[in-house]
Amino acid sequence: MALFDRYVLSPRVSRSSLTLLYSASIVLRKYVTERWSPYFPQFKGNAPPVEIKAQIRQAVFNGLSDSDRKIRSMSAHVLSSVASCDWPDEYPDLLNGLIQLISSSSSNSVHGAMQVLTEFIKSDLTEDQILPVLRQLLPVLLTILNNSQQHTPLTRSQSISVFSQCVTALYMVKEQHPQAVKEATENILPVWLDTFKQILGPPVNDILNQPTWDGLAVRIQVFKALDVINTAFPRGLKPYAESFLDSSLAHLKDISPAYEIYYIGATDLAPTSSEDEAVELPYLICPLFDFISNVVRGGKAKQWLESQGTSQNLTDLIGVVFQFAQMTAEDEDTWVTNANAFVAQEEDETETYGVRVAGFGLLNTVLGRSPAEVCVALQDTLKRIIGSCQITREAEVPSWWKPLEAALAAIGSQAEDILECIEDEQDSDRPKPLDIEHLLANVIPSLLNQTDFPFLQGRGFVFASQFAKLLPLQMAGQYLEAAMHVIESNSSSIPVKVSAVKAIHNFCQGADDSALKPYVARIAQDLGPFLLLTTEDTLSLVLSTMSVVLEVDRASWLTTDLANSLVLATLEVWAKNNKDPIFLSIFTDILASLAKSSAPDAYETVVKQALPTLCTSIATAKHEESWFAGSAIDLVSSLIRGAPESGLGDGFFALLAPNLFKCLEEAEDRDVLQNGVVCLTLIVRKDCSQILSWHDASGQSGLAHVLKLIAELLRNEDESGGLVVGDLIIHVLRRAGDSVLPVLPELLHAMVERMLTAKTATFLQSLVIPFVFLIHNQADTVLGLLESTRTQERTALAVLIQTWCENAETFQGFWPTKLSSLTLSQLYASGRPSLQNLMVKGDIIIKPETKNVIMTRSRTKTAPHEFTSVTFPVKALKLLIHDLRSKAESVSFPGGEGLVDSDDEDEEWTEEEQQHQGFKEEDFAFLSEMLGPRGVKFDNDDIFDDDDDDDLKNDPISQIDIKEHIVRFFTDCAARNANNFAANVEQLSAEEILIVRQLVRQ
Repeated sequence: MALFDRYVLSPRVSRSSLTLLYSASIVLRKYVTERWSPYFPQFKGNAPPVEIKAQIRQAVFNGLSDSDRKIRSMSAHVLSSVASCDWPDEYPDLLNGLIQLISSSSSNSVHGAMQVLTEFIKSDLTEDQILPVLRQLLPVLLTILNNSQQHTPLTRSQSISVFSQCVTALYMVKEQHPQAVKEATENILPVWLDTFKQILGPPVNDILNQPTWDGLAVRIQVFKALDVINTAFPRGLKPYAESFLDSSLAHLKDISPAYEIYYIGATDLAPTSSEDEAVELPYLICPLFDFISNVVRGGKAKQWLESQGTSQNLTDLIGVVFQFAQMTAEDEDTWVTNANAFVAQEEDETETYGVRVAGFGLLNTVLGRSPAEVCVALQDTLKRIIGSCQITREAEVPSWWKPLEAALAAIGSQAEDILECIEDEQDSDRPKPLDIEHLLANVIPSLLNQTDFPFLQGRGFVFASQFAKLLPLQMAGQYLEAAMHVIESNSSSIPVKVSAVKAIHNFCQGADDSALKPYVARIAQDLGPFLLLTTEDTLSLVLSTMSVVLEVDRASWLTTDLANSLVLATLEVWAKNNKDPIFLSIFTDILASLAKSSAPDAYETVVKQALPTLCTSIATAKHEESWFAGSAIDLVSSLIRGAPESGLGDGFFALLAPNLFKCLEEAEDRDVLQNGVVCLTLIVRKDCSQILSWHDASGQSGLAHVLKLIAELLRNEDESGGLVVGDLIIHVLRRAGDSVLPVLPELLHAMVERMLTAKTATFLQSLVIPFVFLIHNQADTVLGLLESTRTQERTALAVLIQTWCENAETFQGFWPTKLSSLTLSQLYASGRPSLQNLMVKGDIIIKPETKNVIMTRSRTKTAPHEFTSVTFPVKALKLLIHDLRSKAESVSFPGGEGLVDSDDEDEEWTEEEQQHQGFKEEDFAFLSEMLGPRGVKFDNDDIFDDDDDDDLKNDPISQIDIKEHIVRFFTDCAARNANNFAANVEQLSAEEILIVRQLVRQ
């Protein structure tokens, strides 16, 4: 601390000592996180005495007013860390001190204090502190913003940034203090919004013509703040929405020429900030696009967009999106030599957010609100651009191609929505709003030969592939031929080759197999070498393309030589990239598709080439590189998934088993164990006879090894394996038959013992469902065994039934939930004496002090939930009723009753959207699909088409209509008063009794 004592606590430090002062500040930052308080995770040793802390706090606080900007920023960072720990208990005067600083006449003090306040408001204020603090702070911030004579643009912009954080803080406490927040926003927002209007009034060119662009910082923060207000309190923004939309569009138009000069053409250097804070046009354009997009999405721009008088807002908006979507000079320089950067900029998962991406996002939002109108505007704008590009090309303007490339990129980015719009319009007997076929036939082909303009040439390939569904068979073949020619050419540049690969990827996803089949073998052969030459994003694109190519016509076109070469290339690439989970998922898809090929001898060829290498990898993986073994096992599983129905082929398991079991016996990595369990489960399902017939050198059978692994996993305290363990047990019981019987009692006893300590729902399901399966098939035998077995002074039957009833409502999966309901009804109907008085957990007891209260973890600890106790027959009826109700319910969204004047605006939604809380009916279809069985027709097997559960899907249990079964069960029980049905029904809740009465009347 000597350095700190000398240069931070010292009241006088010469400017020549600034370098040492910077170093001291860095040391201090580390000191606070490691030595200040146990509050910090990195804390070591003992905290300093109270008096030393006070001296340090004061010295750092003084640093907020230092004349050097870096010192102020460093002090703010340190003080924010100290505040998170010490305020308010040990540092009660901090907040008042900060407000005094920003109220002072010193611009340095204002700048330093606001840096602390931004983080302070975000992280350190409690719900009850936010409102009083903001009442004191916001007027001061507004004064700073309005005082352009005293404060620099950068300081004024920072006051808006703090204001935005205040709005977010208000939003966070809206539910806890609805009336207070409502009053606060009604008083605060209009004043700030009026101020923002005044700031945006003068033309932005007044700033762009200055030697520095500091003034842009204020407008950047204004549009960011408007976006925050629109998200948090849309009602407050509504009266101003059209005015700010006009201002946004005007800004975009006004800064377009400067963007062209400084970024697209880069014919001059852009002005910078007077300080070290970056202020650039993209930092303004992106918030502008985001704000317009979010206003449009909220339904408050409908009239503004439809105002097609003199303003032509929609057309102008699309025009500026196309303008700003042009490649910058920096983009060209980077992408022409860096294939990975070029691929990444267009991939949904990896694209870097910037002007181009933000523009495409805005276009997507507008298209979602008014598809046909936007498509018409796209057509008109594109036609105008094609004409202007022709003129600039003839004038030999070097960048003539950029507007056309940007327009095609923008339209192509919305291909799916545009195709849907065209289809809808044609189905309604209306003309096509956008003539893509004309472009594909008359405009795009000429671009494919523009070798001097590789980005435009490449865009032509990608654009055609994005609309592959509209291509006639012959034309699709011509585009594919051209793309393959580019890939095979040694002279094609990186952007064109990458674009050609991306085009083939899109064609294979969008075009008919009949158009692709003549070319796919050649495509696969061309892509093979690319696998060994590419890395990162480009490799991901090539792998994904190979994966979709192999899906064409089930790879029936594969030859033995081609299959061999593709397996070798895939394994070579895997060996270098086996830690990347994204790559690994594509490797498994490729190997599965190769193994699945319907070509003669394809499976045998792939296994012969891949399995020995993978088995060696499993055996030789180092302990500290467990992921290598795990990924190798994963690839073996992909081979098994591709195996034919006749089995895995002679010697498959014999080659794999020694290395696999040795690896799993020694493995500590849970991913390796889970991958191994999945692999063994697939083998059990695909070709269990190989496990039963194999023995190791000591004579131990494959099944014994599998059961040993199951026993080990049951003893393991790590329950992350969850459902995969249960799947293995289920399939062993289903496939191994009598071979399991000698060890079945021991296995079942171990599973019951583990139920007593299991904690996670998925692991409990893994333990319960195998019993349920056995009971469903051999009730008397299994129930007798459970009744005669005791564990911890309870029968095994009691442990199972109580665990089952307590967790049945959380079971996952189509087959397990069906099996559970079927077996519950079976047990109820059996009337077995040992079940009649077996008590299980019933319904939750609602107490007056917890009614209508959200039970957080802390509340649950102090007032834990209590439940009634009921007999098993009553609980079985409750669970069956719950199951029946869950199958009948559809997705619903509760209303907002009880809120104070909700800010959720829907005045300009369509009638259909108002009816469905802002969603359209087709959106519900998508949500239903995503949310699963509650939102779609029950027993829709497609939802549960888990890629590996084909045998369970074809199991007789899966064929039963469970809804019909439960209804029939209740009517039959009522008709013959099965198992004292009437008396059991009387113990149900009033709502449940009504349901039962309704069912038995049917």
